[in-house]
Amino acid sequence: MLEQEKELRKASGPAVPWPVLGIMLLLAAAAAGFFWWQSQQASGEGPSLTEEAKQYLPSLDLSGVEMEASEDFLEQTLVTIQGKIVNNGDQTLSLVEVNCVFREINGIEISRERGTLVGSRTGPLQPGASQDFRLAFDAIPEDWNQTMPNLFISRIQFE
Repeated sequence: MLEQEKELRKASGPAVPWPVLGIMLLLAAAAAGFFWWQSQQASGEGPSLTEEAKQYLPSLDLSGVEMEASEDFLEQTLVTIQGKIVNNGDQTLSLVEVNCVFREINGIEISRERGTLVGSRTGPLQPGASQDFRLAFDAIPEDWNQTMPNLFISRIQFE
């Protein structure tokens, strides 16, 4: 009886049909690709500054930058950074983004958050003009050292 079962299994083929196995492998590869892409996005790696943007950096000033941390009704810490950006250059800017680097007490980076200083919500920043900005963060790790994060201009788009 045992021999008959083995012969029936051999004759019927593998337990999982090849097309189903192929689809499962394809789905697994797609899921792995998605999670890799998501980890790249979460790491704060975004578009780097173009050569033109790097040369324009000295024309931008951030002034009056202040930070405030408060606790909301859900006992989450809300960190707000406010200030003013000044365009001392000769080009109109449609987008300026910054990376805000939060550190723990030993100075090790624990979080990198992206924020928009100039964008579709605020309108373009003309040459010689200034504009107020406000960035709000509510997912800063608890071991943050409670000091002002480092702000790095990470993206500039010209009109």
